[in-house]
Amino acid sequence: MELTVILEQGENGYVIATCPSLPGCHTQGSTEAEALANIREAIAACLAALNDRARREAEKSKKRRPVEVLL
Repeated sequence: MELTVILEQGENGYVIATCPSLPGCHTQGSTEAEALANIREAIAACLAALNDRARREAEKSKKRRPVEVLL
């Protein structure tokens, strides 16, 4: 999976990384490399949280069944 990440220089000297595809998914780092490492972790956490929420909602219904799909 490939996601676009936006990097920008923050006022405090840190590099801010944002993933526009996942609203609210952003982080920062003291270097570009650190910001990119941090946004990878943030993206993984956001996707895991969204997936958990979707699974819980599907399990509430008798007509729905969650199925795992690997990307």
